[in-house]
Amino acid sequence: MSDKDLQETQPIPPSGEKLQKVLARIGVGSRRDVEAWIGQGRIKVNGVAASLGQRVDLHDAIAVDGKLIKREEAAEATRRVIMYNKPDGEICTRDDPEGRPTVFDRLPRPKEGRWINIGRLDINTTGLLLFTTDGELANRLMHPSYEMDREYAVRVRGEVDDEMIDRLKAGVMLEDGPAKFTDIQKAPGGEGFNHWYHCVVMEGRNREVRRLWESQGLVVSRLKRVRFGPVFLNSDLPMGRWREMSQGEIDILAAEVGLQPVALPTLNLKAKDKLERLQRKSSRPLGRGERVRSLRPAQEGGERQPRETSERPARAAREQAPRKGNRGSTVAERPSDMRKRPARPGGDKPNGGGRGKPRG
Repeated sequence: MSDKDLQETQPIPPSGEKLQKVLARIGVGSRRDVEAWIGQGRIKVNGVAASLGQRVDLHDAIAVDGKLIKREEAAEATRRVIMYNKPDGEICTRDDPEGRPTVFDRLPRPKEGRWINIGRLDINTTGLLLFTTDGELANRLMHPSYEMDREYAVRVRGEVDDEMIDRLKAGVMLEDGPAKFTDIQKAPGGEGFNHWYHCVVMEGRNREVRRLWESQGLVVSRLKRVRFGPVFLNSDLPMGRWREMSQGEIDILAAEVGLQPVALPTLNLKAKDKLERLQRKSSRPLGRGERVRSLRPAQEGGERQPRETSERPARAAREQAPRKGNRGSTVAERPSDMRKRPARPGGDKPNGGGRGKPRG
């Protein structure tokens, strides 16, 4: 067979990139978001409803909810990342038909793209959430193949023995398949039947931590995420506040999932001053006038009821005040070491404060 015949018989590789990858890279949404929108018929290519796996190039016109995406303005991806200390009572969606507060309400508005949440926390869970304008970074950090471990401080009610811990680490069967903790460490604190633990999971399945403990007949009374991969929640980030990560921190996070560094966008003097003012404001604990939706303790035989309340100054000072030596980078310089070290408990009521600046 001649070379010409071989060329004729070999299939021609498809041109362009997959639609969900293109839109994720320019910050329209994560790949999962885009795939869901394609299924809902919200995305059109050249005036025709898009299909999953469809490939596009620079000549194709892409519209989301009827709004044309200007590809020439978004040809170069921007990669900003912020960390947020989520209070309870907030949900991880942009809009809520019931009018409940969302995690996006307090975030600054990016000049380019939009904030994409890296994973979710349920309404009753507090702690570390990450947001980025880079859809590809968000997709990789959430994808199970990259095994980004999530560490939680959890308070459980009930008797816990060694056999129970062994079962949770070996794996138990939940309604959506097997699940397990890759590490469990007892933390100081708790009274009577209440005990604090730090536990690590490798997936971001819905309510996975709660369901694992509940499979052993225990009740989770408090749950807070204190680490996502190499990123720690330090005590100098008050609840309900955010902080933008530095270039070096973002580069470490991106390297964990095999991405090359991308320079932060250049800001003019006015935009830089505005961002610095917002950052200073977000470093202070919530005041009396700033309300946080909290949840009443569960009544006997009933559901938790939401209520709006102000943070008490004494409690805010006690739980959120920065500790000496805890300022600085919240990203471990050698993230892979985090999976080899046991979790170190953070105190009577863990808020990540006992972790301080991580060591590589």
